[in-house]
Amino acid sequence: MTKAIELAASLIKPFEGCRLKAYPDPATGGNPWTIGWGATGPGIRKGVVWTQAQADGRLSADLVGYDAAVGKAVGAATDAQRAAMTSLAYNIGVNAFASSTLAKLHKTGDYAGAAAQFARWNKAAGKVMAGLTRRRAAEAAMYRGAA
Repeated sequence: MTKAIELAASLIKPFEGCRLKAYPDPATGGNPWTIGWGATGPGIRKGVVWTQAQADGRLSADLVGYDAAVGKAVGAATDAQRAAMTSLAYNIGVNAFASSTLAKLHKTGDYAGAAAQFARWNKAAGKVMAGLTRRRAAEAAMYRGAA
């Protein structure tokens, strides 16, 4: 596991928490159903139960893919920058991240502008969420090298 992926996991875990029984999205009360360390997707629905090993394995596998997608979208980055962006992409999705102003600013070298963009991603279903606001602040701090 790379340093950037380890750092991303250290950001993701406290905010996602690990639940071994599938639960509905807090913002919608339904889809997407989530399990483990925030995993969603095919096969995750009401009634699904995982072991801790399944949850940990899924997070590790997912982060490899998210980290690669972030690298493709933005190019060069420090481990801390890449970890922060991987955490964001894990939460909002690769497509949303790749087309974001944050990714575009990072790619052009405007790191201060990119760091300021994390705060814009604090809503779910159009509502500001305190947990997302805290998560984005932690991601921005790591991106800046302060965490």
